Amino acid sequence: MKDNPGLKAKFDKLWPHLDERSRRLMAAGEAVQIGRGGINQVSRACGLSRVTITKGIAELSLEPLEDHRIRRSGGGRRRIEDNDTSLLEELDALVEPLSRGDPESPLRWTCKSTRTLAQELSELNHPISHEKVAQLLRSQQYSLQGNRKTEEGNDHPDRDAQFRHINALVQSALDRGEPVISVDTKKKELIGNYQNNGRQWRIKKNPDTVNGHDFPNPEVPRAYPYGIYDLGQNRGFVKIGTDHDTSSFAVASIRGWWSHEGKQLYKNAEHLFITADSGGSNGYRVKRWKLELQKLADKIGVEIVVCHFPPGTSKWNKVEHRLFSFITSNWRGEPLRDYETIVNLIAGTTTTKGLTVSCYLDHRKYPLGKKVSDSEMASLNIEAHNFHGEWNYTIKPRYISVVV
Repeated sequence: MKDNPGLKAKFDKLWPHLDERSRRLMAAGEAVQIGRGGINQVSRACGLSRVTITKGIAELSLEPLEDHRIRRSGGGRRRIEDNDTSLLEELDALVEPLSRGDPESPLRWTCKSTRTLAQELSELNHPISHEKVAQLLRSQQYSLQGNRKTEEGNDHPDRDAQFRHINALVQSALDRGEPVISVDTKKKELIGNYQNNGRQWRIKKNPDTVNGHDFPNPEVPRAYPYGIYDLGQNRGFVKIGTDHDTSSFAVASIRGWWSHEGKQLYKNAEHLFITADSGGSNGYRVKRWKLELQKLADKIGVEIVVCHFPPGTSKWNKVEHRLFSFITSNWRGEPLRDYETIVNLIAGTTTTKGLTVSCYLDHRKYPLGKKVSDSEMASLNIEAHNFHGEWNYTIKPRYISVVV
């Protein structure tokens, strides 16, 4: 039987515009129209098998399918989880052995990659590929996840009440247009050609090379970023210390913020509100912190109201997720080779919500171990609040300053 060139040309022209079902039905229609020998002619002209064309002819006599469907419901090979009814249960037991009551699972202490899971399932008479394992995990609402820091230990009984106290004072101060700042020290950073977590776009197979280890000797310089986040202005101010993270450095950073920005933004302020963690250089038990704040209040002539977050709740401090998180994102994957790099990366941090950041380097010395005498503590003009006075207090100027 000779080929039909006209029929082949017709198929060649229309074929790219048709889906699988349309091709099958078109071929079937042409075969029916030709009559005897039509299936063979159409098969040679379009490339579909005789079996496919025969199935298409049978479909022509059936009810049309719903829109956008290529096959009738129930067509194709059955899913592996339908044929193997215990597969999903076995997979769950491997991924979550403790919650499934199987603490002796072979994968209890093993990295549960899809390849490892596929191998273990195959050994349990469930032959499966790692791609199918990934598909099943997603269908069962599993996803790749890291750890989340949420366990705080034993909560203080007045934890929520302290949050409400802070919120009331802060909101009242913001409504009056007074300065409210959130402060804390960011994690200290090594200065040099060390790895910085995160990734950034680079030419393929051309990563930025860094040292193979992160175990520097004590002589390697460090950076101590102390952050001040202005809640009312959505502005950040960071001092990069090069010596030690002490209370003197912390208050010097706040003094720097007031000198560079605060006194211009809040010319008529009567109070400066500070929210801080309970520990570290700005902890509520640290005498040096309170003494240095007293000196600051004396100098600027403004009452300083301090509220500490309860122990173990530092992540709620605004400076953490409104300033530090964006700084970390901005310098991800960038080795912090010198202080200039750190200052420029922090100062270049912005957000779509309008955050801007100023950054300054502080080379002054802040020695450790400076004691505060009882007489110095007795001289403080400090007033504890009625509610948890150890966490909430106001430091008033001891005299009216004439130098701001």
